[in-house]
Amino acid sequence: MSRPNALGEYLRARRELISPADAGLRVSGLRRTPGLRREEVATLAGLSADYYLRLEQGRDRNPSPQVLQALARVFRLDATATTYLLSLAGPARTRRITRVEDVATGIRQLLDTINMPAFVENRMFDVLAANRLAVTLMPGLKVGMNRLRSVFLDQEVRDFFPDWEHAIIEIVASFRASIGFEVADPQIGRLVGELSLASEDFRRLWARHDVVALGGAAPTRMRHPQVGPIELRREKLPLTGSDGQLLVIYHPEPSSPSAQALALLGSLASTEFVDHD
Repeated sequence: MSRPNALGEYLRARRELISPADAGLRVSGLRRTPGLRREEVATLAGLSADYYLRLEQGRDRNPSPQVLQALARVFRLDATATTYLLSLAGPARTRRITRVEDVATGIRQLLDTINMPAFVENRMFDVLAANRLAVTLMPGLKVGMNRLRSVFLDQEVRDFFPDWEHAIIEIVASFRASIGFEVADPQIGRLVGELSLASEDFRRLWARHDVVALGGAAPTRMRHPQVGPIELRREKLPLTGSDGQLLVIYHPEPSSPSAQALALLGSLASTEFVDHD
C-alpha cells in the first residue's frame, strides 16, 4: 500500500481554489485547469516547476519551512491554514485517537449550573455530555450523537440553520483541525467514508481541505421551531487533560431579542423536564 500523500493532496486542493486573478496573473482564453497551473504556482513561489511537481506527487515530502511559507503566500492561507501546511511536511506520523468518552465529574456539574446551552464534545465531534438547555435548543446535541453526521444527514438539523452553506463549511473545516494531520484511526475513515457516500455537500467540502481554528467565539444563527430566530455567540474552550475534549457554550447578546428567546426556551425546557418527571 502506498504512503498517504497528505501534503500533495493539500497543495493540489489549494491550487485549484486560487484563480489567476486572485494570484495577480493576467490570462486570456479558455483554461482547462481549475485554479492555477502547477507552473504558475512554482513561478509565484520562486520554485522550479519540476520541484513543485515532486511536492504534489509526493516524491519530495520534506520541503523547507521557507518553501512552505512561500506556497502559503501564493495560496493566500491565513495563520491557521499556514500552520497546518507546515505540519504536513516531514516523515509520515500516525497515531490513533484516544477516544476519551468520560467527562470529568466537575465538568458535568458545571454544565448543570451554566444558565446557557452548553455541551462537551470529543475530537470526533461526538456529544459526550450536554445540559438540558442545549438539548432543547438544538437537534443533534443529545449525548451519543455525532454532530458531523447530524448536520449532514438529518433534515431537522439542516432546517435549523438558515445559513446552511456557512454552517457546513465551518464544521468540515473545524473537523479537519480537530482530528489533526497525523491521525490514522479507522473510526475516522468510516465516518468520512459514510458521509462522502451519503452527502454530496460533505464530499465537495472535504475535497477542499479547508482548516479553521477550533477555539474562539463565532456567531451562529438558528431557526428554532418554538421560539423563532435566535443569534448566539459560540465559545469553544479546550478541557485540559481530556485529550481533545471541548466545552462548547452558546450565549446571546445581553438584553437582545435572542436573549429573550433563549430565556423563553429555558422556561419551556424546565416545564418539559417537570412534565417528564
